[in-house]
Amino acid sequence: MGISPDLLEILVCPDSKAPLLLEGDTLVSTDPKTRRRYKIKDDIPVMLIDESEVLSEAEWKGLMEKHGAAPFEGAP
Repeated sequence: MGISPDLLEILVCPDSKAPLLLEGDTLVSTDPKTRRRYKIKDDIPVMLIDESEVLSEAEWKGLMEKHGAAPFEGAP
């Protein structure tokens, strides 16, 4: 089944409120400061900061390039 595009459009990183991108069975924050990755278990995103993983800067940048995603710049 997977994550629906409509759900993906409204989900944000609970830490930074940045948009997320779908990478396999995870959601990755587009925020360069937090670089968090959230697991998806049984088609349900686990959006708990304590259960997220912080990606290395290199891995995060690679994913942003792969998906053509613009880094989140936060609120003005």
